[in-house]
Amino acid sequence: MTTFNLTDTTASKISATLTQLRHQMGAPAVGMVLTLVVVCDEAGQYDAVRAATEAAREHPSRVLTVIKRDPYEPDRLDAEVRMGESSPGEVVLLRLYGRLTEHADSVISPLLLTDTPVVAWWPGDSPAVPARDAVGQLATRRITDARAARDAVAAIGGRHTGYLPGDTDLAWTRLTSWRSLLAAAFDRPTGPVRSGVVSGAAGNPSAPLLAAWLSERLGIPMELAESDGPGLTEVRLTLAAGDLKIARTDARLATLSRPGQPDRRVALARRPTAELLAEELRRLDPDDTYGAAIQWLAKSPTS
Repeated sequence: MTTFNLTDTTASKISATLTQLRHQMGAPAVGMVLTLVVVCDEAGQYDAVRAATEAAREHPSRVLTVIKRDPYEPDRLDAEVRMGESSPGEVVLLRLYGRLTEHADSVISPLLLTDTPVVAWWPGDSPAVPARDAVGQLATRRITDARAARDAVAAIGGRHTGYLPGDTDLAWTRLTSWRSLLAAAFDRPTGPVRSGVVSGAAGNPSAPLLAAWLSERLGIPMELAESDGPGLTEVRLTLAAGDLKIARTDARLATLSRPGQPDRRVALARRPTAELLAEELRRLDPDDTYGAAIQWLAKSPTS
């Protein structure tokens, strides 16, 4: 991995450095499929860049990491450019000072890959309405993570405000395996579902979101119950013949129980952030199902 540091620089100098390093290492830019813009603070940049780099192994990307520093210092842009033969793309850490902290879009615009999608990701604090944010306006997909908020449940409950197609949240991505397993459980006729309960750790934003999705899809009331975790631990749906239940206690395996059938152990592991991010980068079209779920959550008594 080659690292090149630029102090008090400009976007044009950063672009020239990227070109120079590509020529030196023989790493063409044409293999990259998107630009991923990561907006985070200094404390969170290490984990965010690591997750983005791992996700880029599946989706070779130019990763632009925007780190806003002291807004009261003189205007300055520092950059750290990383590139390597084993790296699946390019990583640029942009540290903004002074008035530049309010104009990140003007810094990153010249560095976006041409004719490729732009995805914005806020692994920590995120704007209330991502689509109206200056960086968010440059992106076709906007990824937030309600779990990073001080009140994660309130954060996911407010995602409907200002929602536009292209928005999504990792609290929703964490539900993919649960939703797939629940959908598969209904492959055989079960009869109508009368009610249900979703159990999860206190403050877990995925629990009310899953309850809202089930309520919207099945047309039934869903309750929320608190458990010791970790994360989501159980979904119980009441049928005429008994309960359909998915229970997970160790964050790796779950037990699927259906009326009249033997219990079955299934894989249902909690996934790292890199896997969640890679999943979101696979689809660059709007996630209408997520949009419907957060709209339902907003009017649901579980929210």
